[in-house]
Amino acid sequence: MPRKTTEPPVIEIRDLHKAYGQLEVLKGVDLVARRGDVVSLIGSSGSGKSTLLRCANLLEDSQQGDILFDGEPVIWRGSGAGRHPGDKQQVIRIRTNLSMVFQQFNLWAHMTILQNVMEAPVTVLGRDRAEVERAARGYLDKVGIGDKCDAYPAQLSGGQQQRAAIARALCMEPDALLFDEPTSALDPELEQEVVKVIKALAEEGRTMLIVTHDMRLAADVSDHVIFLHQGRIEEEGPPETLFGQPKTERLRGFLSSTKAA
Repeated sequence: MPRKTTEPPVIEIRDLHKAYGQLEVLKGVDLVARRGDVVSLIGSSGSGKSTLLRCANLLEDSQQGDILFDGEPVIWRGSGAGRHPGDKQQVIRIRTNLSMVFQQFNLWAHMTILQNVMEAPVTVLGRDRAEVERAARGYLDKVGIGDKCDAYPAQLSGGQQQRAAIARALCMEPDALLFDEPTSALDPELEQEVVKVIKALAEEGRTMLIVTHDMRLAADVSDHVIFLHQGRIEEEGPPETLFGQPKTERLRGFLSSTKAA
């Protein structure tokens, strides 16, 4: 079914610049994720992938460029190194609609898995506890660990903890999911558990931005792949083109180094 093109993108980034002191990490990056799009960000370590994701979620302040959510531009105050979001309520609203899944699972050790998944919808969104519990149990079933509701994070494998983190993100019922290297802290067999969940979410038509070192995952789930090199987009396009017919020497070199690894 063709996607509506009249609807504004869920996430749109225009000419984004980000530096840490003298170190320029993003040098004018553009990105569009429409509803139902899966956009993967690939590139070597230090290329700016995770920084771009953190800027998109307003966890990091960028110095120049525009960020829009559902067509609404972020309001900025100041300029350059002093630039920051100017409307706290807008930031809260945006963050609750963009759920981030980190490389490290960031689960509360003193809470059960069910409590971890329920915490933000109840405390941040103020939703009814009984309603949230029903939803949380449903999402834990969806990611394949419905039987672990009463366990604590330390009692779960890394793959199970990451699936719990995905259920927690889903329970916020966000407009988009942001994944920052969701499988890189896992052993290969546990990695596949998480990849299976991400693939299922892609098939459901969820809007996702994925920073990943897993080229097979990027090829399998993405509508659009962006190859970042030293803070710039070196090449981008559908996965069959990027992985099947890379145009630039840098991308060819990067792909052959990932195969060698």
